[in-house]
Amino acid sequence: MATIAQLETELYAKKFKIDIRPGDTVRVHVRIQEGDKARTQVFEGTVIALKRGGPRTTITVRKVSHGMGVERVFPLFSPWLEKVEVTGRHKVRRAKLYYLRGLSGKAARLKPIRGWRPPTDAAAEAKPKRRRKGRRRRKQLAARHGAES
Repeated sequence: MATIAQLETELYAKKFKIDIRPGDTVRVHVRIQEGDKARTQVFEGTVIALKRGGPRTTITVRKVSHGMGVERVFPLFSPWLEKVEVTGRHKVRRAKLYYLRGLSGKAARLKPIRGWRPPTDAAAEAKPKRRRKGRRRRKQLAARHGAES
């Protein structure tokens, strides 16, 4: 019989790694079992909370549907969770955006980050490495000290 810790480590290693932050607009694809049929349901909304806990990490996603606020908590490492797409990123200054519950309409808008695009696998590979500061100076010092000895 496997312990809970062993199961968690296996589950944590298998699942995807995704950069999700509060203020992100996400599309969560959840598999739903209805009788003997299974289907995928998409829930799109704003991440208002992220509770980290290794394999027990959860995100709380809020959307407004037919004028009614709907919140749903998703365990990120659940087998029912098929994928999470980040479709937008917004500038926020809080870790928990519970204040959005009391706002409606234009007051509940978040300021989008200009120029942000959803990450793609090709873009991550093509991204050049960041140059370290002082590279030219280190080369000069290395050349100078290598010539003297």
